[in-house]
Amino acid sequence: MAQFIALLLIGPWLAVLGWLYWLYVRRRAANGVPARFDAAVLGAAVVVTIACTALGYHAALGHAGRIWKQVAAPLAAYAGFNLVLLAGLLWHWLPRHRSAPAQ
Repeated sequence: MAQFIALLLIGPWLAVLGWLYWLYVRRRAANGVPARFDAAVLGAAVVVTIACTALGYHAALGHAGRIWKQVAAPLAAYAGFNLVLLAGLLWHWLPRHRSAPAQ
């Protein structure tokens, strides 16, 4: 449970990044991708953030004192969250062959 206390520090920033992701892809890059895809990306980002927090906290065992557990957990969470959002953005940005609309 102690590892998740570190999320209190970066939780608001992650919420802002998630909100900015939603605004960007819904206004600029949606290109026919349904909103439920972006909701799933944000949901996956939350799950990955929690998993990376736990992994980062346990990966710092025995390294230079107890404080590094509290440093490694949010760093891992931040990295995991941003990687999922980046994957979502790449899905929007990569060109896909779409059939031309019928005329």
